[in-house]
Order: sequence, then structure tokens, then C-alpha cells
Amino acid sequence: MTSRRTFLGGAGVALVGAAAVKRSAAASLPEAPTQGSPNTMAPLAPPNGRPYNPVVTLNGWTLPWRMNNGVKEFHLVAEPVVREIAPGMKANMWGYNGQSPGPTIEVVEGDRVRIFVTNKLPEHTSIHWHGQILPCGMDGVTGLTQPGIDPGKTFMYEFVARHAGTFMYHPHADEMVQMAMGMMGFWVTHPKNPAQHAVDRDFVFLLNAYDIEPGSYTPKVNTMLDFNLWTFNSRVFPGIDPMVVRLGDRVRIRAGNLSMTNHPLHVHGHRFEVTGTDGGSIPPSARWPEVTTDLGVGQMRAIEFVADNPGDWAFHCHKSHHTMNAMGHSVPTMIGVDQRGVAQKINSLVPDYMVMGDKGGSMGGMQMPLPENTLPMMSGEGPFGPIDMGGMFTTLKVRAGLARNDYTDPGWYKHPKGSVAVEWSGDMPAAAAAPGKAPATVPGETIMNVKKGGAHHGH
Repeated sequence: MTSRRTFLGGAGVALVGAAAVKRSAAASLPEAPTQGSPNTMAPLAPPNGRPYNPVVTLNGWTLPWRMNNGVKEFHLVAEPVVREIAPGMKANMWGYNGQSPGPTIEVVEGDRVRIFVTNKLPEHTSIHWHGQILPCGMDGVTGLTQPGIDPGKTFMYEFVARHAGTFMYHPHADEMVQMAMGMMGFWVTHPKNPAQHAVDRDFVFLLNAYDIEPGSYTPKVNTMLDFNLWTFNSRVFPGIDPMVVRLGDRVRIRAGNLSMTNHPLHVHGHRFEVTGTDGGSIPPSARWPEVTTDLGVGQMRAIEFVADNPGDWAFHCHKSHHTMNAMGHSVPTMIGVDQRGVAQKINSLVPDYMVMGDKGGSMGGMQMPLPENTLPMMSGEGPFGPIDMGGMFTTLKVRAGLARNDYTDPGWYKHPKGSVAVEWSGDMPAAAAAPGKAPATVPGETIMNVKKGGAHHGH
């Protein structure tokens, strides 16, 4: 199990000061650790306070705290960050404590929580604790429940985490800009009894989307619909880590949607039950089986299943264009169009010109020049070749023999002999009759000729 000391030491943590706090009062603030690595960090075993079963934040981490007279104190810093979307592409974003999304906050039902929020952005901000039942003045809506947190200032929020469940945090200040720039984070309130709703592996992440022009680094903040990067925790495949589980583990996956459209999340190879929303846990008698669950804007979902089917299983949004990177919205469909003559003429002027899409086919296999800091549409490599997916896609890797807290990527699945689909090399069926030809007859078969009626006039 990971202690707070080893977690801080192993995660590349640095301390930052609270700009709005006087030097004499700085000692009263808890630490504000930062995280620069885009990798999935080990779960943070609680070093103090009441026990709970920690979650694993996909391509993220959990924010450490300190206990102060029975109060759990955290320190969030809203600041510009550089997030690696996937190897080969970085983005200039806004986030918390070095990352977008910010670190996951984990508490226990009934904990009194105090969160210091320091603003290092160039404009005012706030934090709304999405789904929490708390005093109105702690709800974080600029102008309605509090003044904005001006640049260089630190505000303090304090409330009791009254209900166990799956929640989020995000600004309600210049929201169009700040959300589009990546300001959001996950919140988990664990039940008082660690045995209640216990699972073996518990993964969390947020769904978000960005519009980053090819060759650029900063999201366009006025985009409302046409996003080109669909992400799990501000990462796209192949930059999204796999979810590694032991064969036979009971697995929970919690997701929150802070994009501007719904996402039907689909798991291959397993059936699951929808066990929770941001309103809390669903009683067992009211749960229902699915292989796909639709996650609306601003919603949270928790799904659970037993990982009883070994292998490397796809987990993705089932909207096809959400499993692509760097999409273009004004590219015409060229399937079936013979472009050979046009391509020859254009190649004499533009040597790098490439015919695209006349036969469909994989975008991942097309080798074409890209602007700096731009990902190909689909670029993941699997054990059998290119994986024709990107964006909101990762893998669920189910393996026997893993240690309880081992989340190390085990590599690709070694399929038992005879269990992989292969090309058929036996006899092929007879070809279908060409149009206008009499169909072949089988002895004893009756051929019926149907006379088509004439045109119907006056309809």
C-alpha cells in the first residue's frame, strides 16, 4: 500500500505557495502539491482519518490532505498548465495543481472538509462542488453565492461531505472559457463503512472535449459543437492508459461528463450493472444490466461487473467520431470517386498530395505529413497491426495472477491456441448469379416468377 510520504516522493510533487496569503500566514495553509506526469498514479492509501478503499484516477492522481483538529484540509491551485494529450501532442490549458483535469479529491461520508483555492489565472474564478449537498454560500457560483476569486487571491470553502457518492468540481465563473480550457476535477465521497459497496478495483475519469486546430497548442474557447479531440481525463488514445484488472476482480468504473454532448460508453466482453449516479448508489433491486450506458451532459455514472473473461477488451464511446483524433468537419466523402487523373495533376504541383478516402479504409495506416503538435486521426498500434480507434478509447486488460494492487500494464494478451479469428482457407460458396442471368436451379426446387405491376397514376 502506498503511504502519503511515498506517494508524494514518487509522484514528482513540488510545493507551491498561495499567492494571496501573507508570508506570516503561509504556515496556516496546507501543502499544494503538483503533478506533472500524465501517467496513472498509484492509489493514495489514506495516511490518517477514517479508512476507505481508494480509487485509481485514469491518467491522474489523488490530492493529498492534512488533518487539522479533525478537519480534512486540501489546497487547490487554479493555474495555467501544459497537458500532454498523447505522446507527440501537448496543449496549453488551465487546470489545478499542474494538471487538467485537476487531482481527484477523496473523502469519507461525514468528513468535515476545508478546501483552500488559490487563483493563479489571469482572471477571476470559483469552484462549484457538483452534486454536493452543502450550505448555499459554499456552492461556488460567482455573483450568486460568492464574489469571484480574483487573481492572486485565496478563498476557503468548508462543508461536511454528507452523502457517499461520485461527484465533480468545476468553475462557475467565465464558464465557457474556463471549462473549455480544462478546469475540472473528480470527487469521491466514500461510505463510512469501507465494506459497503466494496470492489476490488475502482477507476474514475472525466469525459471532456477540446477544439485545438492542427499545429496549434491552445483550445478554441468559443466552440460549442464541433470539437476535434474527445478525451478521457484530457487524454486521447493511444495516450490513455489501460485499465488493468485481475481475473475474477469485481470492477467499478465511474465516469463524469463535462463535455457538451452525451456519450454512450461501451464495454466489450462483459455485461455490467449501472450501480450509481451523482445522486448516489442505486439499490441492488433497481439496477439493470447493460453493455452500453449513455452518459448525459453534467451526469455521473458508476458501473460494476466481474472481470471473468480474460483478454484485452475495448472500452470506448460508441459515437464513431468520438473515437478519432484531430478530426476535420469540412472534408467531403470521396468513397467511390475515381481520383486518379486529378491526383496526377495535383501531384505535379503538390508532390505530397495524397488521395484520401476513395475506397474507405483505415486512417491510421495513412502516412501523411502533419503539422507540428498534431496527432493522426487514429494512431494506436496493437498486436495485430493498427488499432482503428483514437479519442475516447482505451482497453480493459483482464489477467489471471496479478497481485492485488498491481496496476502495471501486462502487455498484450497471449491468446490460447485456436481462439483467434483467422482467414478462412477452405472452399468458398458459389458466386451469386449476375443481374439478368437465370438463377441456377436445384433439383426439386420450384422457381416462382413474379410479374411486376405497372405504374400507379394519380397517387
